[in-house]
Amino acid sequence: MTTTMFDITWMVFALPSIILASAVHEFAHARTAYQLGDPTAKAEGRMTLNPLAHIDPIGIICMIFFRFGWSKPVPINENNFTNKKLGISLSALAGPASNFVILLLTALLNYLLKPSTASPLHFFLVVFAIVNCSLSIFNLIPIPPLDGHKIISGFLPNRLAYYWEDIEKYSLILMLILVLLVSGSPLPACSSSSSSSVTPEKPSPI
Repeated sequence: MTTTMFDITWMVFALPSIILASAVHEFAHARTAYQLGDPTAKAEGRMTLNPLAHIDPIGIICMIFFRFGWSKPVPINENNFTNKKLGISLSALAGPASNFVILLLTALLNYLLKPSTASPLHFFLVVFAIVNCSLSIFNLIPIPPLDGHKIISGFLPNRLAYYWEDIEKYSLILMLILVLLVSGSPLPACSSSSSSSVTPEKPSPI
């Protein structure tokens, strides 16, 4: 496939897939937090499947030109949770879990419809499945600001959680290293296309 054809394929199939998958991802964060007692994301208009509510302008530009981008983090106020640590973990886990569910539904749809392997529909379903799989796995990596970091934090004792959250000061460096590692791997470009995070307050070491 020529570079031109790859760029066209990226714009037509991969980019819309990433935007849609990211919207589901962020909605899942917001909806789970709301179900657990935190209305912050809903009050800020983030509990929606409308992609426009979740797009970060710089993130989408980077996604188009560098095949790596991000959405706006979903605002979370952990003080609204009855169980703060569980609320943080479940809200963070909801994002990757939602993409895994969409992956399964996409595979089921492909099985039921059985589109021709040469059809645009088949190609879109395959790309959409890959994007959701990649987004789910990528965000489970336990480094800030990815969801995996928050998921683990919720299961740590308070003192360890404090120091674990303190790693967030190195988020930029860690993400740059991760981008370099992913860009040099055989993984599809969309595997690092988006990262999202929930943003609770930092726990006390006591």
